[in-house]
Amino acid sequence: MPEKDFDRWNEEKKRLNASSRRLFFHEGEIWWVRFGLNIGFEIDGKEADFSRPALILKKYNRYSFLALPLTTNQTANPYRIPLGLVNGRPAFAVLSQLRNVDSVRLINKIGAFDQGVLSEIRKAVSKANLY
Repeated sequence: MPEKDFDRWNEEKKRLNASSRRLFFHEGEIWWVRFGLNIGFEIDGKEADFSRPALILKKYNRYSFLALPLTTNQTANPYRIPLGLVNGRPAFAVLSQLRNVDSVRLINKIGAFDQGVLSEIRKAVSKANLY
């Protein structure tokens, strides 16, 4: 495995933590989110800004939400559900990586699912018994 640049992510995380920038978001939207570098099998962000797309599954308040990270990796797995195209690429929700996220990690909105699709995704999450 290649060496991860935790030091660079730690500097970015310090900058984010000091930020007061808050963006408005809603359930069902897909955003680029700075997930950072994580350990083991926890999902990482990619590219220079340590980001990846995520679905806002549940909005708790204007500061935090339940994020469902997305991937383009089509590996068969009961904890990945196909969502169709996101930004022109096949996307899959990674149910096993569901997590609470602070809104300061948001970068930009790239799309949204209608309430019918969002309802189906929530059913899949519930059915997955992630506890």
